[in-house]
Amino acid sequence: MNELFEGRHFDREIIVLCVRWYLRFKLSFRDLVEMIAERGLSVAHTAIMRWVHHYTPELERHWNRFARPTGRSWRGDETYVKIRGQWVYLYRAVDREGKTVDFRLSTRRDVAAAKAFFRKAMKHQGSAPGTITLDGYAASHRAVHDMQADGELPAATKLRSSRYLNNLIEPDHRGVKLRIGPMLGFKQFTTAVATIAGVELLRRIHKRQFNLNGLRVTDRSAPAIRNAVLSAQ
Repeated sequence: MNELFEGRHFDREIIVLCVRWYLRFKLSFRDLVEMIAERGLSVAHTAIMRWVHHYTPELERHWNRFARPTGRSWRGDETYVKIRGQWVYLYRAVDREGKTVDFRLSTRRDVAAAKAFFRKAMKHQGSAPGTITLDGYAASHRAVHDMQADGELPAATKLRSSRYLNNLIEPDHRGVKLRIGPMLGFKQFTTAVATIAGVELLRRIHKRQFNLNGLRVTDRSAPAIRNAVLSAQ
């Protein structure tokens, strides 16, 4: 942790706190500048932007050490995000209890993109789903059938199409997009991926998808992450 924040002008607790506030709440970078100024610190909005892009992958990596596996009944769907004025596709899935399974940002909405999302989700969860519930979009259904034929998905995985059952993911989409809205669009694909990963991480923390029983209160190996980010729960 010391090496991760080495050379930074500001204390690491301040950096992680700004990153958490930005990813969790409907705040702009300039809102954070004003909030930090009330605490006697002067920070440029571009500095906070760089912190978000740089440290979000590290926060995600550290938190994933404590991730609980989700249920094996997945609800998958796609929504839209704008990058430099162009719409791209955000593939997402939750389990039957609304816990976030995974996400993937893609410039295309086709069979290959759906396959890539399911591969990423299975790698992240460490296992294949028992049931996949999708809407009526044909490419996603074909992706599941092709992966079963190729042995990437178990033949026993049940695929079903149910608008009623898939209604669970729609409000979860809104939770992500309501946070992305005040960001006023992304300029680069890579920074969009990093920022959305952070938004998804903070939502997973809020949903209590991590097992922190093994992290002792006296454990000082990552105080910034524990003290500043853990309060998101």
